[in-house]
Amino acid sequence: MEKYVLDTNIFFNISSDLNLGKKTEEVVVNLTTIIKKLKKEKKAEFFMPPSIVDEFLSFFEDKYKPFLTDFLSLINVKNPTIDNVFFPARVFYLLVDEVRKRSYRGLNIGEEEIKNAAKKFLSIKQELSKKEFEISVGEIIKKFRLRYRQATRFGFLDSAADLDLIVLAKEIDGFLVSTDEGVLLWGETFGVKIMPALGFRRRLEHLLE
Repeated sequence: MEKYVLDTNIFFNISSDLNLGKKTEEVVVNLTTIIKKLKKEKKAEFFMPPSIVDEFLSFFEDKYKPFLTDFLSLINVKNPTIDNVFFPARVFYLLVDEVRKRSYRGLNIGEEEIKNAAKKFLSIKQELSKKEFEISVGEIIKKFRLRYRQATRFGFLDSAADLDLIVLAKEIDGFLVSTDEGVLLWGETFGVKIMPALGFRRRLEHLLE
């Protein structure tokens, strides 16, 4: 029986290759139908760690809607047994090196944006009102936040929930299903079986045949 660990983003990244609906509710309902069939035929099991379930439910105002309770009733909600799962030391050397590089890139971006801000305000001859100043500096801060986020978080693990997915997939020897490039990249680095959205859809179709 195949095992799959599901990430939150497969339900909300509608532009992905999952193609199970144009809205999140459609994706959940359609996936629920598929999971029911596969569980009945004992072809597959589906898992989510509690942290990911909480993240998933946080996107809905009413957490007790029937389509949500139907879906979660079919999911094995399981915490990874973090004390019993082991990874090669090489992975942690790579992780520490990546953190150092991203921190350095973040510092460089910070310096660049400070210089850009200084140039902008030095070129302004008239005295700015408080509102005009807030607007001007707000544009700089927005740009800095975007560049800093891209440099330090894109393609990386940025939450304990991400690590829960990887460790759980390792523990149960299951496929990690996600649209997050960082989760997939580091899942592969940690030695777990990964499955992007397109591969997941095709695998489900194959199992249903």
